Amino acid sequence: MTAWIIIIVGLILIILLIVGVVVTAGSESALVEQRLDQYFEGDSKEQIADKQVQRAALTEWVSRRVEKTTIGDRIARELARADLKIKVGEYFALIIICVILAGAVTWFIGNRHPISLLLGAVGGAFLPRFYVLRQKRMRLQKFNDQLPDMLNLMVNGLRAGYSIMQAMESISKELPSPINDEFRRVVQEMQIGIPMETALENLLRRIPSEDLDFVITSINVQREVGGNLSEILDTISFTIRERVRIKGEIRVMTAQVRTSGTVLSLIPVFLTVILWFLNPEYLLSITDGGTTCTLAIACIIIGLIGSGYFVMMRIADIEV
Repeated sequence: MTAWIIIIVGLILIILLIVGVVVTAGSESALVEQRLDQYFEGDSKEQIADKQVQRAALTEWVSRRVEKTTIGDRIARELARADLKIKVGEYFALIIICVILAGAVTWFIGNRHPISLLLGAVGGAFLPRFYVLRQKRMRLQKFNDQLPDMLNLMVNGLRAGYSIMQAMESISKELPSPINDEFRRVVQEMQIGIPMETALENLLRRIPSEDLDFVITSINVQREVGGNLSEILDTISFTIRERVRIKGEIRVMTAQVRTSGTVLSLIPVFLTVILWFLNPEYLLSITDGGTTCTLAIACIIIGLIGSGYFVMMRIADIEV
């Protein structure tokens, strides 16, 4: 009877997930405008509010309540940086679904022990977070790699007589994603009346890149004091290109250290999980020494693994 209840609940959750994906795909344009709306000022919010028509009532209500909090605002910014077309309410719903499904699976294969359920629930809670961080990191790396080409295109446009806005518009049309998407948003913000400085600050908030900060600072300084912007950007382009090249070489040379640190840190975790599902009585024998001894052993193990991983990552972290 319990198995049937879990199966029915799982089917209901899968159906809800499919419905959420369909609704999200059907309102993709509205979601893009919502990403822009997070960084606009008060006047632009009223202009874009009329475009957001079809909304899922429950997820929209949850999103409005959650985004007012500090955690909700941070999660919304993380989703925007990862370019994921989901709302904060849908993100929390995805976490709940992952927790329930992963907990049910590990509970079945883990001899229906409460610890097995807890392990699956914790792992399912972190899965969406890991995916968002991975997408954000990959998108930021791709953006930084495209930045020298963007500067070369902007320099050529300025030398041909384009204005800064026209040069940015050409970037949004000719370069691939993700850099064209971000500069398209900058151009759209400027077209609805937002000052260039604010639009560029919003771009830097979405893409926290040191190289991009150099470019935006140079553009803002040139607009205030004057000067030849094409020559400034040409010099910055050479500097950034060299930084990208050196970072790539460092990333290749330190790949072995980073991989070794990650693998060596995860091996004890994976072995513990495998041993738990194969022979839970063997691991539970550690509790024979009492609760204090068990907690002390667990803290020492976690501390040694964490300190080893931190030291190896610090060795591989070379600033340029």
